[in-house]
Amino acid sequence: MKKILISIILLILFSVPGYSSEKIVYLDVEKIMQESIAGKSIVAQLKKKREASISKLKKKEKEIIQKEKKLISQKNVLSKEEFESKLKKLRSDISNYQKDRNKTSNEITKSRVKASTSLISKLTPILEEYSKKNSIRIIVQKKNIVMGKKEDDITKDILELINQKVKSIKID
Repeated sequence: MKKILISIILLILFSVPGYSSEKIVYLDVEKIMQESIAGKSIVAQLKKKREASISKLKKKEKEIIQKEKKLISQKNVLSKEEFESKLKKLRSDISNYQKDRNKTSNEITKSRVKASTSLISKLTPILEEYSKKNSIRIIVQKKNIVMGKKEDDITKDILELINQKVKSIKID
């Protein structure tokens, strides 16, 4: 009798559908970063900055190569001490070039991170407002979702909102 009663209770509990009043949605932040007007602005600014840096570095690299060729051609004409002195200077120039290249790369990376952080900080109040209007309890990043219904993806709505409210973000 006890087993039958427990079986009936379990059957009733498992057959009653569970309804949750809390809404959970997801957002593709990477898509927002790449396709929003502000995100595209960041990408364009970073590309311009990177190209200008590459141009300067290539110019320095050509100068170093010219110095190297000149030094090699003068090897037999110069005294040993003078050659060693010029070789030491060339090595110093190469070392400085490598430091400049690394410094430039780090600056561009810092600019990208700073701009992305700025975009995220402007996205946060938009998400808060959207979640209040639509009674959303949790918004999760799409990269953390294994599977989800397409109707729970709010990326398109947020993309429209951010395009209306944030037109560009300046980077240094």
